Amino acid sequence: MSYKIIEKVRLNSVMWKMAVEAPLIARSRRAGQFVIVKIDEKGERIPLTINDSDSGKGTITIIFQETGATTKRLGCLKAGDSISDVLGPLGKETDFGKVGKVVLVAGGVGIAEILPIAGYAKSAGNYVLTIIGGRTKELVILEEELKSLSDKLIVTTDDGSYGIKGLVLHPLRDAMAAERFDLCYSVGPDIMMKAVSETTKPRALKTLVSLDANMVDATGMCGTCRVTVGGRTQFVCVDGPEFDGHLVDWDGFLKRQKRFVEEEKQAIGYFEKHNKNCIYKQ
Repeated sequence: MSYKIIEKVRLNSVMWKMAVEAPLIARSRRAGQFVIVKIDEKGERIPLTINDSDSGKGTITIIFQETGATTKRLGCLKAGDSISDVLGPLGKETDFGKVGKVVLVAGGVGIAEILPIAGYAKSAGNYVLTIIGGRTKELVILEEELKSLSDKLIVTTDDGSYGIKGLVLHPLRDAMAAERFDLCYSVGPDIMMKAVSETTKPRALKTLVSLDANMVDATGMCGTCRVTVGGRTQFVCVDGPEFDGHLVDWDGFLKRQKRFVEEEKQAIGYFEKHNKNCIYKQ
């Protein structure tokens, strides 16, 4: 079975939005869950968050950033092409319910992953403050969509080209000083989620993080995505992807995330050597 790409939209120089035909997943997916994508028979298996779905059309939406060889290959495909395998929905669904005031913090491509969480939080009856950030204005995505799901939206950029200059941590600190929140939810670069967790911990603000770990089988068998949470070994694919950010062994997790850096460099080099005419990047 293959999965047809119905639509593909460029969001900026490194990010794509793609609608894929996957009716069974579209009908059953919930906020917080993800899929494993394999482009072809010999392709790498990578986890991607389900950004949205349309059960009527039988499609799911994924947003990805071209960082590794597989996401660069995915960026070369066009509407009408097919993906070999799309497995899901995987992972536990978001279920924090109505807690009161929620602050969502996302950076980079994590902004795409916070969108379904914002929709869930708002539909559950929470007050939602959303803080999103990117290195530059170009990398800030889905602003209008998140604004419609948030009571308040704050945008930051590292270089000050848009919104507040600085990191997402700055408005997060200001918000916590000005009012009481009942839950923080963060998704984005690993180092950002660690910093968010360290920022909220002194105030005892419960913080959930959505981890994007290296995965192989995504069924809890291989152990590739293991992470230590509260002194216990957990698996991101089946026990997560959401965990208590105050309990994650961040140093151990960050170290494990670097295990395949050299192999990824080699894969990117091979891709760029043999795919110099990726016409769909135009």
